[in-house]
Amino acid sequence: MSDRIMLKLGGSVITDKSGDCVIDEGRLASIASSIAKARQGGLLIVHGAGSCGHPEAKRYRLDEGVTPGHADGIFITHHAVSKLNMAVVAALQEQGIDAVGIHPLHVAYADNGRLVAFEYRHLDRMLTLGIVPVIHGDVVMDHTRGTCIISGDQLVRYLAPRLGMHRVGLATDVPGVLDGGVVVPAITPASISTLQIGSSSYTDVTGGMSGKINELLDLARSGIEAEIFHVSRISDFLSGRDCGGTNVSVRG
Repeated sequence: MSDRIMLKLGGSVITDKSGDCVIDEGRLASIASSIAKARQGGLLIVHGAGSCGHPEAKRYRLDEGVTPGHADGIFITHHAVSKLNMAVVAALQEQGIDAVGIHPLHVAYADNGRLVAFEYRHLDRMLTLGIVPVIHGDVVMDHTRGTCIISGDQLVRYLAPRLGMHRVGLATDVPGVLDGGVVVPAITPASISTLQIGSSSYTDVTGGMSGKINELLDLARSGIEAEIFHVSRISDFLSGRDCGGTNVSVRG
């Protein structure tokens, strides 16, 4: 399992976040081509929701939970993120990759906004068989709130150690974590408080860049480092080359 790689595609790189569920088909095709050419070993892909899910979740206030008789936003939000997932899987299949979409609503459970359960044994088997699971940020049932939104970043944090991931990479629409417009080459628990990290101007119910970094720092504490880089560097990441981005680890 030591060669397993997890690649997270930011929602902003595969959708137009200024509209409602506008999928960037051209970008998806380019990403799929890069993955097909550079993929080595077991690969699991996680993608964000972008404009296919965040607006709906915000509109129905799913980040605050639901009550009986007011759960219509669950279907609407899940339908939006599933549409994006199908587009990602289709792009990968076009490149000859055996990709299969996995929906967290069907296999995950949360409590107060945090994952407490996710059936992942089938993912382990898929990876062993050379299948590429494609998982996405989704609405899931929540013990305390009724429902909540689980981000792709939280999925990365939860699943990477359980599936024995060797490397984790996050492809974004920026070249790395920016502080004053300059890429920060490395972030550790000790250095995070010294950085001035902006938030996304688009609708995001899952914490934006700050939420992403907090999840990755927690992942680093479990022994798995992560790289944040521009989407154009996916081939470099998959091939083990320098991505020119930000490394998140516990090492100073």
